[in-house]
Amino acid sequence: MPSHKMGRVTEDILRELTAIFRELKDPRVQGLISILRVEVTNDLSFCTVYVSSMDGLDRAKEAVKGLRSASGFIRHELGSRLSLRKVPELLFRATDSIEYGANISRILNELKEDDHGNP
Repeated sequence: MPSHKMGRVTEDILRELTAIFRELKDPRVQGLISILRVEVTNDLSFCTVYVSSMDGLDRAKEAVKGLRSASGFIRHELGSRLSLRKVPELLFRATDSIEYGANISRILNELKEDDHGNP
């Protein structure tokens, strides 16, 4: 597949997964869970979904457990929403990128406040 088509497929999967996550009833997946990145293999066999939470890595790992248990439902929904010849197997990975970014932002804000306080 040309790279622009793979990019479109990846974006479509990301968009639909975001919508499907909102519909899940599992309490482990509820809350501030974000999809950071989606990587699809060239043959559409596997799709790695990187998930993060504002509440930290432990919360993201708990969400991944819920997503793994609902992966059959998620894959079925993805197949019904997208016209793909082959719906990829979903692999979920937890990451702490949002927490890390929020921490950096907090540190920068503290430095900025200190800089304004001391002439």
